[in-house]
Amino acid sequence: MHIGIDVGGTNTDAVLMNGDVLVDKIKNPTTPDVTSGIISCINTLISSRSDVDQIDAVMLGTTHFVNALLQRRELAPSAALRLCLPATTMLPPLVDWPDDLKNSIGGHTYMARGGHEYDGREISSIDEKELRKIANQMTDEGVRSVSICGVFSPVDGSHEQIAAEIIKSETPDVNITLSSEIGRVGLLERENAAMLNACLVEVASKTVAAIRTAMLSAGLNVPLFFSQNDGTLMQSEFASHYPVFTIASGPTNSMRGAAFLSGVLDAVIVDIGGTSTDGGMLIRGFPREAAVSVNVAGVRTNFRMPDVFSTALGGGSLIKQNPLTIGPESVGFKLANEAMVFGGGQMTATDIAVANGMAEVGDRRLVSNIESSFAEDTINEIQKRVEDVVDQVKISAQPVPVVLVGGGSILVRNSFDGASNVLRPSNAEVANAIGAAISQVGGQVEKVYSLTDMSRDEALDLAKDEATQKAVEAGGDPKSIEIVDIEEIPLTYLPSNALRVKVKAVGNLI
Repeated sequence: MHIGIDVGGTNTDAVLMNGDVLVDKIKNPTTPDVTSGIISCINTLISSRSDVDQIDAVMLGTTHFVNALLQRRELAPSAALRLCLPATTMLPPLVDWPDDLKNSIGGHTYMARGGHEYDGREISSIDEKELRKIANQMTDEGVRSVSICGVFSPVDGSHEQIAAEIIKSETPDVNITLSSEIGRVGLLERENAAMLNACLVEVASKTVAAIRTAMLSAGLNVPLFFSQNDGTLMQSEFASHYPVFTIASGPTNSMRGAAFLSGVLDAVIVDIGGTSTDGGMLIRGFPREAAVSVNVAGVRTNFRMPDVFSTALGGGSLIKQNPLTIGPESVGFKLANEAMVFGGGQMTATDIAVANGMAEVGDRRLVSNIESSFAEDTINEIQKRVEDVVDQVKISAQPVPVVLVGGGSILVRNSFDGASNVLRPSNAEVANAIGAAISQVGGQVEKVYSLTDMSRDEALDLAKDEATQKAVEAGGDPKSIEIVDIEEIPLTYLPSNALRVKVKAVGNLI
C-alpha cells in the first residue's frame, strides 16, 4: 500500500492506495508551516488501521519549496560561480533576477576561467589557484550554497565537476549545485535554474528531515518519495539535493491522477483548487513538457517543467459586486472559516456555486440573500475563464476531451465551448494525491552529442542507457523500465554535426 499526499495552497489531500484501489482519503486545510498538516493527514489515515505494516511508501507533492521562493523566506545565502572567462562578461550571473529575490540570498556572483565552446573545445583551462581564492571569498561572505555553471556544460561537464571538487576541498560544508545536472543548453536560464536550486537546498534538507522524523514517530519506517515536475517520483535524499525539480509537482500530480481516474491518456486536464486553476495537456498519460523557458518566482529558467497555464480562480476566490470581480485574492486555506456558507463574512466563488444550486456545501441558507441573477452572471464569467484556460492549452481549434478535477470543479458546468466531452471522474477532489500515490519513478537525460565521434544510433543508445540508469537509481525496478519519450534535434548550425537528444525513462517502484 502507498500513501499519496499533495499540499496545495488551500487544502492538503491524502489518500491510502492498495495497488490501484483507493482505500481511504482525507482533505484538510493546509497549515501555515505545511509540515504539521502533512503529518496530521498521515496520522488520520493510519490511526485506526491494523495493517500499517503493509504500507510500503509515502509519496509527497508539496508547494513548500516554490512558496519559499515566492515569499523570499528560508533561502540560504548563495553564490553563483560561472566558468567562462574571458567570455560572457557582458551579462553577469543573476543579471535578470528581481532585486528582492537577489537580495534575499545575498546576490554573490563570481566569474572564473573555464567553460567550453559549443563543439567541446575549452574556452580556457581551469585555474585552480583562482578557484581556491574565490572559495575563501565565499567563506568570508557567509555563503552556504553555491551554483556552478560552465559555458556549454551540457556538452562537457568536466569543468563544473573539477571546480566543485576544488570548492569543496576549501569549504567542505558548502552545498554545491552543478548546472549541467539541472537545466538545458541556454546559459542564463540554466544558470538561473541552478541558482534557484542552490538557495533551496537548506530548506529542502530541513523539510525532508522533519517529515521523516514525524513519519517514524507515527510508526512509518518506509521510504519517502517526492513528486517531480515531470510526473515521476524521486527519493527523498535526491529531493534534498534537487528541490527545484518539485516546484510544479502540484499540477503534474493532478494530471497523472486525472489520467488514472478517467482512463483517458490524451486530454486537457483542468484542476480547479481553492486558490488557482491549472490547465495542462496530457499526452500518453504524462504532462506535456514546456518547450520554452519558464518563469519561476520572477526568474527565467529552462529545466524540466510541465506546460501548464494557470489563472487565479478557485473555490476561495473573493467575489465583489458593482462591478463584478472574481479574485485574484483568495481566502485560501481559511475557506472553511471565512466563506459565507460556513458562517464567515467573505463572499467566495464557493458561495456563488451554492447559491446557484451547483453545489451542496455548507449551509445554503447563509447565501439566500445572493441574487440569482448575480449568481448566474458570476458562474457565466467563471465558465468563460475556464474555457479560456482550455483554449490556451489546446494545440488546435478542434474540440478535445476535458477532464475536470479538484475541489473547485463544482464551479463549472458539465459542458462548455472547446470540449468534445467533459469528464468528472469519481474522487476527482483528491486526484492530486492519487496522482502522487500511483506515480512511477523516472530518469531523464538531455545532452548534445557530436556525430563526428559516433553514429546517431550510438548517441541514442548512450542517452537511453543513461536515462534508464537514472530511473533505476531513483528506485525503479530494472525489469519495468521503459523509454516513454525520445526527442532528437539536429543542431545544423554547428560545424561538428551535433545532435541534441532528450530521453525519458520510467518504471515501477521496487
